[in-house]
Amino acid sequence: MGTPELISPRSPRVTAARRLARRAFRGKERRFIAEGPQAVREAVGHRGDDGVPTLIELFTTVEAAERYADIVDAARAAGAQVHHADDAVVADLSQTVTPQGLIGVCRFLDSPFESVLRARPRLVAVLANVRDPGNAGTVLRCADAAGADAVVLTDASVDLYNPKSVRASAGSLFHLPVAVGVPVEEAVTGLRGAGVRVLAADGAGDMDLDDELDAGTMGVPTAWIFGNEAWGLPAETRALADAVLRVPIHGKAESLNLATAAAVCLYASARAQRVRADS
Repeated sequence: MGTPELISPRSPRVTAARRLARRAFRGKERRFIAEGPQAVREAVGHRGDDGVPTLIELFTTVEAAERYADIVDAARAAGAQVHHADDAVVADLSQTVTPQGLIGVCRFLDSPFESVLRARPRLVAVLANVRDPGNAGTVLRCADAAGADAVVLTDASVDLYNPKSVRASAGSLFHLPVAVGVPVEEAVTGLRGAGVRVLAADGAGDMDLDDELDAGTMGVPTAWIFGNEAWGLPAETRALADAVLRVPIHGKAESLNLATAAAVCLYASARAQRVRADS
């Protein structure tokens, strides 16, 4: 372990992994990069619907292989190819300012929208026209933390496998089903057909989240539609929802950012559903 086996950034293996920074190559190869110990640890334990391990390859510096020996050993045991690489090689593959020495190459893991519906979800986050990868990943993380059953990215939203999205999800990408490329109309129709109430979160909503909670109507299976942070949800998307709710601003802040608003809405639904289940 003392000597790296990959010392050139121009190695074919390194070149193939580096190309995954570009969306076109990710789509062609159906592979993406998971970087850092948290993401790689979650990737090691994940398998696709077909039972095949998600992690294909792991590039690690000698120092990282020693520091995270449990992750490296688990990756090898799961069948991933482990490459001990020079620090410069890993830095070349990294998308961060301070690489942590572990770079995983993973298979795509998104789920068909039909399988999300078949599971009869009770709480779903729908990202419509969300273009910022950091926001998308953070909302996914919030959905995971709130106990959501799935996340849906519409066809107009950012690539799930953008390196910034993967990092912002902090491993949650590997925890719950995510459907991608679903037209918003199809998402709403499918979810409603599965018995899910569809709510849109918008600062210009006609109804207040607090009032909705007080009315006791939040305990049913619910999907929340979250839009672009800069311009919110278009009128045609709001019109698809059963109700459009705003998060109340009790202080002087002009608004909440997307991820914060999503966390508030998802946790409100999660609590209301637990109360309803216990009553």
